[in-house]
Amino acid sequence: MKKTAIAIHGGAGTILRNRMTPEKEKKYKAGLREALILGNELLEKGGKALDVVEEVVKVLENNPLYNAGKGAVFAADGTHLLDASMMCGDTLKAGAIAGVRRVKNPITLARAVMDQSAYVMMVGEGAEAFAKQQGITFESEDYFFDQLRYDQWQRVKDTPMTILDHTDKGEKNFSTVGAVALDQYGNLAAATSTGGMTNKQFGRVGDTPIIGSGCYAENETCAVCCTGHGEPFIRSVVAFDVSRLMAYKGLSLEEAAKEVVMKKLVERDGEGGLIAVDREGNISLTFNCEGMYRGSMVSGGEGYVAIYGDE
Repeated sequence: MKKTAIAIHGGAGTILRNRMTPEKEKKYKAGLREALILGNELLEKGGKALDVVEEVVKVLENNPLYNAGKGAVFAADGTHLLDASMMCGDTLKAGAIAGVRRVKNPITLARAVMDQSAYVMMVGEGAEAFAKQQGITFESEDYFFDQLRYDQWQRVKDTPMTILDHTDKGEKNFSTVGAVALDQYGNLAAATSTGGMTNKQFGRVGDTPIIGSGCYAENETCAVCCTGHGEPFIRSVVAFDVSRLMAYKGLSLEEAAKEVVMKKLVERDGEGGLIAVDREGNISLTFNCEGMYRGSMVSGGEGYVAIYGDE
């Protein structure tokens, strides 16, 4: 069997030990480990990378600890506006959705856009209508409710302020979830999902559903998922840039990731990180902030799960 590899993330930002209780740290790592083990098992059973990243992201969307799907942050109108995207490294097909409400698993809708339509991206009410046509599962607004996220929203409700997730103590967390994988057939795939920023207004959309910025996959180079302050990531086309540095300059995955995250993004006040895997199964978990909820595993190896920068 050829080498398989998977990497996941649950967001990045000001994640410090002194602001994390042991109980909460244990829950975050358990959530990451659950998703990671599932992904690895599916790959080892011959699962295709595209199917695997979808299933892994669904696990993270269903976990209210993460700002995607269940437990997503509140938008200015008191609802949850969900974004997601995925890409197939073999065909370069991609699907994305933005600003959808009440879809249980946004990543499944992004997959439907890719597989069942002639489009790459759908937004808002149109995407919701397509979801209903495709039999995608919807939930009530109560399903997405999380008390912490609600309390965050109450502090800025009816103001023009937008805040990042978990900012009650001044920290900045860019809460997105994502997965990248290499399957035994040599194919790469990437998938990512988010609820965005608390109190976001005017239909604001970050990098997550934008192919090339929040998500990219190409068999000749790598699969990438990003997490960070969306606007700098969009302007820097981060995921695509990593792939192009490998293709045009011959950089390794780690060299390309560091060039983009530790140099280019820093120069542009872009904070966050990315996960990536290349066609050889090399993995990069690169971030320029204090921490990133992350994990990785290669076939035959032990899984790695971490939160802080010194792990």
